[in-house]
Amino acid sequence: MTQEQQVIETMRSLGGYATLRRLNQTVDFKSWKTKTPEASVRRIVQMSDDIFRIQPGLWALEECRDMVLQKFQLKQGDKKSEEAFTHGYYQGLLVEIGKFQKHTTYIPAQDKNRLFVGQKLGDISDRIVLPQFGYEELLRKARTVDVIWFNERMMPSSFYEVEHTTDIKNSLSKYYELQDLFARFFIVADISRKKEFEDKLHVSMFQSIEKRVDFLSYESVVKKYEGMKLVSESSW
Repeated sequence: MTQEQQVIETMRSLGGYATLRRLNQTVDFKSWKTKTPEASVRRIVQMSDDIFRIQPGLWALEECRDMVLQKFQLKQGDKKSEEAFTHGYYQGLLVEIGKFQKHTTYIPAQDKNRLFVGQKLGDISDRIVLPQFGYEELLRKARTVDVIWFNERMMPSSFYEVEHTTDIKNSLSKYYELQDLFARFFIVADISRKKEFEDKLHVSMFQSIEKRVDFLSYESVVKKYEGMKLVSESSW
């Protein structure tokens, strides 16, 4: 059996789809005569005619295309379903990374039924109810943030807003209201939106937070997720 056939058979056993991270955890590399099997898997999924990309880091078998897209509630060419899936996908990656780094993770209750690789976000996040870490007006602002990581004292340490097509200014306005918290703020979006992020951040009304808000590209989130090892890692 070739390496490509092994990857395809592994993907079949996983339901016809898998993240690159899951493939690297599941494929049996014992017979692979290479010191970098993960790189070989990446090359295979990118080059194989039998595999297609759903999102960066998420792949599926062509033979299972219709079944997988239906499972993920994705309609090709339908911007609304694609946006909903993309948003949930990156929320899920951020939750998984946060949990790996020993944070308690939160997603808003209204997002609990969004899908992340076949699972509901409410089933993988630690919390859908916000801890009472401040006064009600502050909690009201924080409650709608896409993903929050909490430290061991249940105080927020990082806030993440996923911006696929929505106005970045709205998320910056949330962060402006939350600036008195000792936490980091992130906008997560396609790299093509970085210039827009910078233009909107560097205006006078956001001067007090402009050095505290960072941009994370989708690709950097996927890379972080795929690179997680069974050792402690530093946060962004």
